[in-house]
Amino acid sequence: MRWPREVPELGWSRGGDRRVSVLAYGAGLGFRAVGERHCVGARGNVCPLGAVVPGRSTGGRCAECARLDRAHSVAADTMADDPRTYRVYLAWFGPGMVKVGITGEERGAARLREQGAVAFSWLGRGPLMAARRTEEVLRAALGVPDRIPYARKRAVRGQLPGPEERAGAVAELYGLAAALEGRGWPESLERLPLEVVDQVGTFGLDRAPEPASAPGPSARESAPAPVRSVRELVDGGVVAGRLVAAAGPDLHLAVAGGGVVVLDTRLITGWDLTAVTRATEETASDVRVPLIDIGGGGVQGGLF
Repeated sequence: MRWPREVPELGWSRGGDRRVSVLAYGAGLGFRAVGERHCVGARGNVCPLGAVVPGRSTGGRCAECARLDRAHSVAADTMADDPRTYRVYLAWFGPGMVKVGITGEERGAARLREQGAVAFSWLGRGPLMAARRTEEVLRAALGVPDRIPYARKRAVRGQLPGPEERAGAVAELYGLAAALEGRGWPESLERLPLEVVDQVGTFGLDRAPEPASAPGPSARESAPAPVRSVRELVDGGVVAGRLVAAAGPDLHLAVAGGGVVVLDTRLITGWDLTAVTRATEETASDVRVPLIDIGGGGVQGGLF
């Protein structure tokens, strides 16, 4: 799952053939998992062991490939001589959930879409080490975390406050951060003006799932909250529904029988998948994938 632009894309591969599917809200999406889930390798290289990985792993890599992938990431602080310009951002994911982070300037807001940030503002730009230092100073001074679990983001995504409150939360965070300028900020970091970017529309969270009798989707401030998410795929397990929203790695699918279920696309990496067409959807009701309550409750039987 990628967000190079303001629409989500799924990347697929079959041997050396690689393709990209641009996803559209309102369109159907369905597939069946086949066999076992294998490690996706690291840095474009095939896993030398062809290792089988657990179905609930969101990394999709064996331990060795995960270490290799991490070792060459910006987050690992192993690229101090990186000549590119980086940006510091302030991101808001829901009430009480804010974070500070950095991303390469050439990537634009792709990183914010990949994380599922509901609203954000840039704070500054400069060399990697200056951006990293600023990030660390702000985290310590403002008491914000370096990451927020996706489970927490999902729990509030269907019950977001209005746009004014979202913008106000980002502006408040920006004011607190800007007040710290000169107290640990590197001189090489250029501060950028407050400009709140709201991504509710980009994610489709302002669209309600279409009732069976309605000619088209109806708009509202927040789509009905999904209450379950896919816990893992299994051999023969089917996921099928209509895409109504997407945020970060998550796809929100309106499923047969009503309701919205979240599929974390990190769970499908490493699986062999076959298409589920309209002809097979009707016979797939006895195939299940484990679901779990988004609010932290117990595991439920599958809908799919």
